[in-house]
Amino acid sequence: MDKLFSLFSTSTGRSSSAPAATVTSIFIYPIKSCRGISVPQAPITSTGFRWDRQWMVVNSNGRALTQRVEPKLALVEPELPPDALDVNWMPSDSSYMVLRAPDMDPLKVCLTRACNVVDGISVWEWVGSALDVGDEASKWFTKYLGKPSRLVRFDTSLESRFVDPDYAQGYTAMFSDGFPYLVISQGSLDLLNELLKEPLPINRFRPNILVDGCAPFSEDLWKVTKLNNIAFHGVKLCSRCKVPTINQESGIAGTEPTETLMKFRTDKALKREKINKAKVYFGMNFVCAESLSASTMKGKVVKIGDPIHVLQRYASHADAAA
Repeated sequence: MDKLFSLFSTSTGRSSSAPAATVTSIFIYPIKSCRGISVPQAPITSTGFRWDRQWMVVNSNGRALTQRVEPKLALVEPELPPDALDVNWMPSDSSYMVLRAPDMDPLKVCLTRACNVVDGISVWEWVGSALDVGDEASKWFTKYLGKPSRLVRFDTSLESRFVDPDYAQGYTAMFSDGFPYLVISQGSLDLLNELLKEPLPINRFRPNILVDGCAPFSEDLWKVTKLNNIAFHGVKLCSRCKVPTINQESGIAGTEPTETLMKFRTDKALKREKINKAKVYFGMNFVCAESLSASTMKGKVVKIGDPIHVLQRYASHADAAA
């Protein structure tokens, strides 16, 4: 544990002209709580990366189904058209998202399908309307999960889902838990894996951006950054739920990494003023300043290999929101 704190002390220095880190992986999660897709680049939109958390599985009451209660969702694998992440690509009537899951025939979801609007859809505190993808998708997920389920799509023409204004005002997301982007460093994962009996892959933590080249947990204190000349603001440490304990290849839950994170990634361990004994933190939630305006986000894309420059840091974890 002494090594942990000595490593962390190197991450709190002043910003410099040299990049603080480099983007090594980019992930999008088209369906909330289903498997992610590793991509070489992703365009910026007003709600996060294009296609990210645009769909969601709901129960008979319209409430979001996630891995917290349905860990089998981890095994649902979406596939988008090869060009879907190109900046200027637009879907046609022959463009599909294909879903695969164990013991299920593939399901094709047309990206341009006209859908009926359904009310009473909810995720966390948000309640609104969404687009019902149809009976075929409903039957597919109902069979797979063994309970009445439907697939819905966020309706950007009618709805806006704002992030918590206490942390970032004016920003929106689709069906993500709270914020458009989650950033984690390879150094943080490597250090955690040194403390675990069995190392874990990054998919346990479901980031949008994985970076490398910085000290462990440096991302905790990144307040204002430039990523390929795009402004990203770190607004809230990511408190972790049950999902990181679920093996994303089997859908089976365990106790790690939460047990180990409780030893050094709690409010008390990070010397934060407001202590919630049940919370552990791993990763930093970000918003993108350019996403507030259609003109400034037009054509903006994040790519693997992009450098990250830190323009402003939080002084300590006590200053970083959580």
